[in-house]
Amino acid sequence: MPMFRPKRRKKDPNAPSHLSTHTIRKIRRSVLESILAGGASTFPNELGAILRSEEAETVTDLLLIPGTTAGRRHANFQLYMLPVDLTVVGTVHSHPSGALHPSDADLTLFRHWGRIHIIVGRPFGEYNWRAYSNLGVEVTLTVVD
Repeated sequence: MPMFRPKRRKKDPNAPSHLSTHTIRKIRRSVLESILAGGASTFPNELGAILRSEEAETVTDLLLIPGTTAGRRHANFQLYMLPVDLTVVGTVHSHPSGALHPSDADLTLFRHWGRIHIIVGRPFGEYNWRAYSNLGVEVTLTVVD
C-alpha cells in the first residue's frame, strides 16, 4: 500500500459551467466571418488560429498566436505562446485547396489538443467550412448573432 495516496477531488458544483467539458454547439457569426476573411486574406497560404469559448456551448473569440507560421500546405501553431486560458476550446485553420476534410496531420492535432476544430476552404464563403470533434467526426455548429 502506498504511503501517500492522492486525494480524489470532487467536482465543484459552483464551478462556472463554461469551464467544464461541455460540448460546443454554436459559433458567433462575427467569429465565423473573421475566420473566413482571415482565410481569404492569407490565401494562398494557410491560416491558423485558436478558438475560445467564454459562454457555455458557444465559440466566442478567435485568438492569433504569436509565432504561428504558415505556408501553402501547413500552419504551425506555437502552442507554448498561448497564455494560460481555460476558455480555449480548439483550433481553426484553412485549406487553400478548398478541401474541407481533415488530413492525417489534422486528425493527430485534433486528438491531442482541443475539443472542437474548424477547417475553412476556398472560396471562403458562408458555406465553405466544416467543424470536427477531437475524434475527427464532423459536427454541426449553429451560427448565432
